[in-house]
Amino acid sequence: MPHTLVLLWLLLQSVVYGQYIYANQTNTGFPYPMLIDVTTEELETGLERGLFTSRDLVIAYIARIHEVNATLNVVTEINPDALSIADELDAERANGTTRGPLHGMPILIKGNIGTADKMSTTAGSFALLGAAVPRDSGVATKLRKAGVIILGKTNLSQWANFRSSFSNTTNGWSAYGGQTKGAYYPHQDPSGSSSGSGVASSIGLALATLGSETSGSILSPSEVSNIVGIKPTVGLTSRALVIPISERQDTVGPMARTVKDAAYLLQAIAGKDSDDNYTLAQPFENPPDYVGACNYSSLKGKRIGIPRNVITPGEEDGPVLAAFNAAIQIIRRAGATIVDNVNITEFALDKYLNSNNSLIVLEADFVADLPLNYLSKLATNPNNVQNLEDVRNFTQTFPPEEYPDRNTGVWDEALALGFNNTSPQFWAAYQENLVVGGSQGVLGVLANYSLDALILPTHYSPGLPALVGTPVVTVPLGNNPANTTVVYNERGTLVDNAPNIPFGLSFLGTAWSEASLIGFAYAYEQRTMVRDQVEPYLIPQTELADVVSTQKTAVYRA
Repeated sequence: MPHTLVLLWLLLQSVVYGQYIYANQTNTGFPYPMLIDVTTEELETGLERGLFTSRDLVIAYIARIHEVNATLNVVTEINPDALSIADELDAERANGTTRGPLHGMPILIKGNIGTADKMSTTAGSFALLGAAVPRDSGVATKLRKAGVIILGKTNLSQWANFRSSFSNTTNGWSAYGGQTKGAYYPHQDPSGSSSGSGVASSIGLALATLGSETSGSILSPSEVSNIVGIKPTVGLTSRALVIPISERQDTVGPMARTVKDAAYLLQAIAGKDSDDNYTLAQPFENPPDYVGACNYSSLKGKRIGIPRNVITPGEEDGPVLAAFNAAIQIIRRAGATIVDNVNITEFALDKYLNSNNSLIVLEADFVADLPLNYLSKLATNPNNVQNLEDVRNFTQTFPPEEYPDRNTGVWDEALALGFNNTSPQFWAAYQENLVVGGSQGVLGVLANYSLDALILPTHYSPGLPALVGTPVVTVPLGNNPANTTVVYNERGTLVDNAPNIPFGLSFLGTAWSEASLIGFAYAYEQRTMVRDQVEPYLIPQTELADVVSTQKTAVYRA
């Protein structure tokens, strides 16, 4: 639908339902920010100066979603109450009350994050369509407290990439949401599982987004969408009423276009929640100042290590490694000491590459956590799915779930284990994970060499920190050159590699070290501004100026 028609339709809805508010914009000399690049602070400034309202933002973002959603399939739900929520928040601002720097800012969240409103929480499955949570999830509660407008929900790899065998499905596909595609090359694989969140943030369908990660599900889609992703320490953000995979590895984090925007969003969602006992282990009463950690000099005097034996490059990794080695020099010139070849042990490397224990832990956790931490808590459950076996039966018999073309291989293995996370067999696998990722992995390297952080190309960064629940921040590093060979996935439906597709740089640290990692990532980002060096092939055209000028015309005619 042309964006002008979308705008007129949205404005008509405002008039019909008596919710129309005119943005009292005057000629202040401040231009409207472009929504593909706008930052939290720019929007806050515009709102405070009356250049536009939160209602204007909602209208603009919804129009942008409608422009591209038929092609990229990014957003599955638009909050039908978004405009009325915006009006309430605009009224609060007009009365001199703001809840914080995110007051009146539209944010999209991943489709596995529960909200007690008119939107569905499905993890991309028809099995959960119509099911209702009894209250907002922990992170949704914090977003609303911060004044965020939850604009809608994004598509994801179904069940957070935890249903089908790896080669049997595609990143960004769900039965409920269809196939999400990346915006940097036609039919681009968006990676997963926070696929829609990555694409939406990158092309400005909201200020920023929330994703979730078990192993790579924030970092990987952030990388290929040319944005910043923060995978927090497990327990820094609540997982209460977020559809789970593993209580030991699941975490919810921000995906944004800049490090500081990601820091603002993390600040809003971090903190303790009595409904998630992992958050009670936080070593602080209140989270650190993540926004304040965004300091240009953060790398000065720091020791940054490179575990080279974790990097196992393929033929297509030449541009990534060249950009990574250039980044090392930038970090060194920023005042850091680079300590190279701080490798994990041979035992850890062998287990990391060859052991099945990491999957066993996830499968055993999933069998127990799905019913205990989510299904049993639902206020309504129309398909009466009470456990993983019920979900599998529904999936295998409901045609839109596309079984057996997309199998249930992961669930089949999980149910065939014959045990869950209360058994001695599980405990042995989990303890090995803690050694591989911990004392003989990234945590051992950090301690043994007195390092402040590690750096890796993002493609190689998720796995070891996932085993021990430690944080990672990814920032844009570069993009594939024009002569890159186009490579499709095994199904021949998505482009795995192609010109223009971005890649990232990750900073890894110890538990609860997000403030330090954010500072390092910010210092690198501000010296390089890599995100600006490549553009999506598809960019929505609706801007704030279109919305405000259209509303002025509508008011004049009224």
